[in-house]
Amino acid sequence: MRRLAPRPLSAALTDAVGDVRPAGLLAAVQSAWSDVAGAALAAAASPAAEREGTVTVTCESAVWAHELELLGPELLTALASRLDGPLVTKFRFVVGSAPNQR
Repeated sequence: MRRLAPRPLSAALTDAVGDVRPAGLLAAVQSAWSDVAGAALAAAASPAAEREGTVTVTCESAVWAHELELLGPELLTALASRLDGPLVTKFRFVVGSAPNQR
């Protein structure tokens, strides 16, 4: 019997994260955010809350909040294709300490 090579850790972690991620729209948006927004935007802003389809994104500065406001329609389209439907109806961008920066 031939022994299989070890599986990459990234593959195992991807499977594990999918299994333990909380249910809900905010968790789905947070999981997709890096891919949808890109590395630079994801480093400067992150989804922090959701209510009735509106996702609040905390940004590190007013400049980033304004930039994301301008990119909002594109982000909604990209997120809808990633989440298999328009589950997010709009974004609200606020300035504050993003969770990934604490």
